[in-house]
Amino acid sequence: MKPVKRFQMGKNGLSDEFVEQIRSAFKGEEVVKISILRSACRDKKDAKKIADDLVDMLGKKFIYKMVGYVLTVRRFRKEMR
Repeated sequence: MKPVKRFQMGKNGLSDEFVEQIRSAFKGEEVVKISILRSACRDKKDAKKIADDLVDMLGKKFIYKMVGYVLTVRRFRKEMR
């Protein structure tokens, strides 16, 4: 089993560069974990909004699961939403 790629989202938040970095990571991966740091959001409601926005920017082949402030994004071959 391959190790999962991990990223951290800091005070810059959901920038275009960060989304492009995540998108390029999915060229060779199926699962990516993103740690949302406290400097990026105040509470879990803000973290959920960030997760929703990220998955919307990535496309319809992506879903996510959030545990605490760790976001696990998964890519499928066909559209899921």
